[in-house]
Amino acid sequence: MKVFVPADAAACSVGADDVASAIVKEAAARGVPVEVVRTGTRGLLWLEPMVEVETQEGRVAYGPVRVDEVSSLFEARFFEGGAHPRSLGVTTELPLFAKQHRLTFSRVGLIDPLSLTDFRTNGGLEGLARARELGSSAVLDEVLASGLRGRGGAGFPAGIKWRTVAQATAPQKYVVCNADEGDSGTFADRMLMEGDPFVLLEGMAIAALTVGASRGFVYVRSEYPRAVSVLRRAIELWRAERLLGPAFDVEVRVGAGAYVCGEETSLLESLEGKRGEVRAKPPLPAHAGLFGAPTLVNNVLTLAAVPFIVAEGAAAYQAQGVAKSRGTMPVQVGGNVKRGGLFEVPFGVTLRELVMDWGGGTASGRPVHAVQVGGPLGAYFPVKLLDTPLDYEAMASAGGLVGHAGIVVFDDTVDMARQAAFAFEFCAKESCGKCTPCRIGSTRGAETLAQVARGLEPEKNLALVKELCTVLTDASLCALGGLTPMPVMSALTHFPAAFAPRSTS
Repeated sequence: MKVFVPADAAACSVGADDVASAIVKEAAARGVPVEVVRTGTRGLLWLEPMVEVETQEGRVAYGPVRVDEVSSLFEARFFEGGAHPRSLGVTTELPLFAKQHRLTFSRVGLIDPLSLTDFRTNGGLEGLARARELGSSAVLDEVLASGLRGRGGAGFPAGIKWRTVAQATAPQKYVVCNADEGDSGTFADRMLMEGDPFVLLEGMAIAALTVGASRGFVYVRSEYPRAVSVLRRAIELWRAERLLGPAFDVEVRVGAGAYVCGEETSLLESLEGKRGEVRAKPPLPAHAGLFGAPTLVNNVLTLAAVPFIVAEGAAAYQAQGVAKSRGTMPVQVGGNVKRGGLFEVPFGVTLRELVMDWGGGTASGRPVHAVQVGGPLGAYFPVKLLDTPLDYEAMASAGGLVGHAGIVVFDDTVDMARQAAFAFEFCAKESCGKCTPCRIGSTRGAETLAQVARGLEPEKNLALVKELCTVLTDASLCALGGLTPMPVMSALTHFPAAFAPRSTS
């Protein structure tokens, strides 16, 4: 009997390790042979810990399972798919799983993350094998034709960045994976690193082959110890199979908790052992990046999308999505929502669909009031804008950004003036301090909004806030200061009543 229990951090935070141990103990006490396979999560986080069993009909899911329910699962013969109050049915037929388009996350939750056999059996290494057959020039053509855009920030076309590094002449080049996933409401990178680390390594290997790099680094945020452990073990397994080195080798580096190191040049400074400060551009990292060498910097989801593109062809990826936003996006839905989780969907789905149909509306049962998209520097969307499609151009036209596609939901009890002030406070705390607009402007912005809340010359101070936002946008060295005005101005624009003077009585 095979039983699958997630070892993902989200599942383990609600008891998955204890449930797995209880299943092993209960099976031993009953004399039932069992093999417990620890997987990644399927992304249906409101159902975790979700236990799956292999049956003739396919994997059958049960969840969320508590430790004190394990005995009754055995009584119900769950290992044969027996009926139980926690029965969910065949996993792949669950409504919010079946209608996803899982390209990047196709193996997450399905396989043992550290089994190369499982990885190969489920399509792993096909992209790398085809890349070696095609050669670097043809692979670059596929990535360009796919329309793949960077999944971590502004959505810059990945193929153009790859081409720039490939055309650079240098004795040493690097591929750097930005896994410093620090945005609120985002967890896709962690899920992928914990649930299918080999696909990231495969994407990096294809990138290295294409641009001519011989060394790679994965820069992981320190708050992801489980992902760091899984990745390091995955690299050891790849080395043992000679899938890495001597032509290309990868090393994991752990960040030190600085949000600004999610910005690529600050990340490179940190990798070099320096204080994480933003570099002025030019030169671009593609020309002079890590240790002054041409460096390809992509985030986890960008690199992990590449094996599918190369294995199946650019046209297969182009078939998903809309306009200039091609392929799929792993959307993370969280905050005040009934069904928080990760859903991989084609670009073009609306915010309303994601919040109401996928997320199920608010967990509190109160009306949705605001939705923030793209992390702490993303815009707040009011209900009237929830029909905005999730694609780069549509989001930009509405005054927002896709970013890492983290969606945080708020009901009508939220204090939008406080949320705006938080954006300034967050920027002030996380600023590297190199440029004055970010370092000082964010601090003054927080102070000025506090005066507005106290009713001190609200019109004059709100005008000052807007002026500060202009300076931050136009004069900051990087996106931390440059995007801080986005949540502030969206709150001011769409929720002006929240900035009325507060009663002190």
